[in-house]
Amino acid sequence: MKTNKHTAYIVNEEILPEAIKKTVEAKKLLKNGDVKTINEAVKKVNISRSAFYKYKDHIVPFSEIDTRKIITLLLLLEHKAGVLSNVLNTIAAATGNILTINQGIPMQGLANASVSIETSHMKNTIEDLIVLIEEIDGVKKTDLVTQY
Repeated sequence: MKTNKHTAYIVNEEILPEAIKKTVEAKKLLKNGDVKTINEAVKKVNISRSAFYKYKDHIVPFSEIDTRKIITLLLLLEHKAGVLSNVLNTIAAATGNILTINQGIPMQGLANASVSIETSHMKNTIEDLIVLIEEIDGVKKTDLVTQY
């Protein structure tokens, strides 16, 4: 059994590093249309693009938590028959609604796949779903890359 846990915390803004606070600010500028590109946003808040990309998918203001109903998972899968099918069946069994599936061409026996899932009617938590997917034979890695 894999032990990669994805746990969310509520943390007071006062203890966050400046790069994380500025990432939130840059995301807000982009969301509100105050800037058109990530380059503009990071320049305006004075952080590096690498810092923005490092934190952008992992920090969400508490006020937006209840509006997140779509997630995207990035998967690293062994190139074996049935692995992606097992992942999709696991999502369906958890009553997740699959919106998009993209799989790259396998290289060196591994393939990247991304799956976007509408989660508002799921009976499992997102963390539980990730654990279930990671337990599937042939799933090498699972990352939550976006959450809306």
